[in-house]
Amino acid sequence: MAELNLIKEIAEQVLLAPSPKGTPDRFLIDRANRILRHCAGIARLNEVRCFQLDQECLSVAALFRDAGFARYASETDKTARLVLADLTDHDMRDFSTQIVQEKLADLLNPRQMERVCSTIIESGVRSTKLIEAMILSDARNLEDMGAVGIFHEMRRYVAHGRGATEALAGWKRKLDYDYWAARLHESFRFDTVRRLAQQRLEVTTHFMEQLERENRAADLEDLLLEQQLAEPPPARVGEPDPIRLSSVSSLARRRKARAGA
Repeated sequence: MAELNLIKEIAEQVLLAPSPKGTPDRFLIDRANRILRHCAGIARLNEVRCFQLDQECLSVAALFRDAGFARYASETDKTARLVLADLTDHDMRDFSTQIVQEKLADLLNPRQMERVCSTIIESGVRSTKLIEAMILSDARNLEDMGAVGIFHEMRRYVAHGRGATEALAGWKRKLDYDYWAARLHESFRFDTVRRLAQQRLEVTTHFMEQLERENRAADLEDLLLEQQLAEPPPARVGEPDPIRLSSVSSLARRRKARAGA
């Protein structure tokens, strides 16, 4: 196979798209390189090392998996954006393999071309037994978990003109419908990767809880209550201050709720 660095350069040209402001949007390039690192790491896991896999073909498939999306993701081409809205993930994978065949025809031999395209196509097939496709699938699903997953979510909300309140409502809906539990159970082929995804999801949960507190200024309310409690009691004898008692009770409830979360 040709040197991977040359294929990376071609992938960057394919994945680079103009942003709404006309500047280069490197989002898909950054994502592809991160998934590439995920694939390399998963391939070294004990439960994966027993398989015979083609690391080079896996790397190429990871770099070009989103090439089909890039073709229709131009912010300046409204027709392409309309087409993109109707495409399924299967369509995307099919377009990605077409781009691989177009761009890498002189760099991959027939066996490598078949393996790269099969890896891309089957990465979206739950029943696949192709080890490269299984690794790519887990790498992409891991991308949706943790801090990076939150980054993707926020990016989508901002792109659609929505704020933190809408993002929190979307997060709550996913919790209500056990979306994340289903993803953990169904989306990963390797138990080690699933456990890592669970750890990342716990980080996400803590972040969203903090975002919810800040969004409704709950931390500021706690600060004001503590400040009120620190003030000298009113100069009255024999009669408790009802406002102060209410503040103490409210603060105690908040601290108990946080401790039990």
